Amino acid sequence: MRIALMVIRCILGVPFYLIKLAYMGKHNWSLEKSYNYLRKLCIMANRKGRVTIEAHGVENIPKKDGFVFFPNHQGLYDVLAFIESSPRPFAFVAKAEVKNIILLKQVMSSLHSLSIDRSDLRKSVKVIDEMVERVSNGENFLIFAEGTRSKKGNKMNEMKGGSFKSAIKAKAPIVPCAIVDAFVPFDKSSIKKVTVKVFYLEPLYYEDYKDMSSLEIAALVKEKIQAVLDANS
Repeated sequence: MRIALMVIRCILGVPFYLIKLAYMGKHNWSLEKSYNYLRKLCIMANRKGRVTIEAHGVENIPKKDGFVFFPNHQGLYDVLAFIESSPRPFAFVAKAEVKNIILLKQVMSSLHSLSIDRSDLRKSVKVIDEMVERVSNGENFLIFAEGTRSKKGNKMNEMKGGSFKSAIKAKAPIVPCAIVDAFVPFDKSSIKKVTVKVFYLEPLYYEDYKDMSSLEIAALVKEKIQAVLDANS
């Protein structure tokens, strides 16, 4: 219902927005330029959809580019919450099944984002290697280490250790992020006003985690995020 509300209230501009997003992806606009445009669209769509984003801990985002956001995963709305709340541009990694969903497809293209098919090990390794190279070269990424969205509201699934290997190989800062009530806008059949909270937690730098296994890092990041979810839901 909320997606329909957003589309209806933005109906005159929707075709133009989709065409421009596709154009940005096809003509390789810079990530920063594409992101700034997308951010304006997200802010508008959220207002039309009666969604308020509260951002906390933005000061924890590393000052130098080349970091990776690791949030909990609640649904298709998650990325929109991050685009509005993060002042720093990022690409993201999504599962292959969603890469052809209208709008999300155009968003992924404009941000030069990656899709990963976890059933194909060889292709998955190539995606991770590309992400490592891009992060090492100063791009920021967001990846959902749970692999699939939680269907338990503000309770998380286990985070997969393998999802952290890209950050480990790039020796990049790991930024745990907690999103609260991000499942409500698109998964609840309601158009009541809703507030989604995004918490950027203190990053883990390479020196902090270099002696940890990927499974230990995953467990630590999950613990930090779940503590915030429990305290704010």
